[in-house]
Amino acid sequence: MGKIVIITGASKGLGLGLANTYHKNGYRVISISRSSLKKLYTVEQYQCDLSKTDTIESTMNEIFSHLDENSTTNLTFINNAGNLGTVNTLDNLTPSEISYTIQVNLIAPLVLSSLFIKLSKGWECKKQLFNISSGAAVNPYESWSMYCSSKAGLDMMTKVIFKEQKDVNNGVNIVSIYPGVVDTDMQAEVRNTPKENFKSIQRFIDFYEHGDLKTPKDVAEKIYNLDTSGKLKNGHILDVRNF
Repeated sequence: MGKIVIITGASKGLGLGLANTYHKNGYRVISISRSSLKKLYTVEQYQCDLSKTDTIESTMNEIFSHLDENSTTNLTFINNAGNLGTVNTLDNLTPSEISYTIQVNLIAPLVLSSLFIKLSKGWECKKQLFNISSGAAVNPYESWSMYCSSKAGLDMMTKVIFKEQKDVNNGVNIVSIYPGVVDTDMQAEVRNTPKENFKSIQRFIDFYEHGDLKTPKDVAEKIYNLDTSGKLKNGHILDVRNF
């Protein structure tokens, strides 16, 4: 199959929406997630716990061993998996809580992106990396120190990889995408946070009660349309709500 997309965290939420959207548009879809779903029978699934760095390389090597460089015209990798982490002020977080969230949100995407670039080096097809980031990368929220920091790191990773790859012969294009407020398990988790742990909780309750949350399907289709229309400009950080 000529068009391939690899998506982390594709078993639920926005990742599942992206998997379904790209699949229905003729892509071979490969999912990397901690859990597998029977309803994703049309998608190739690889179980991998992104909190464990040593499992990532073997998973990526296994995936690429089943890809055909010569028949591939478009190869896209989407760093979508993410974790809000424990919502509380930094002084109330344990070292293991901090380590886990930074591992899943930032270290895993760095490792995955490194391997994607390395394993696709020399491929003549169109190659893309999409980082699903967040407005929290630039807007600080009390009690979200790990989430905000890791998303800011993801954006900086995007800028650095762009500089590293822009002059490489058929290098990898990269963008960071802010999907806006999406109706996912993470949003439900935010709304269920004790108010004493998160001062901005009412804002997120209002998003839900006022019907401001977008469905994963709608956001996934917008990202797909931006991708195929060429509006995802290399090296850019963009908010889908601006399109």
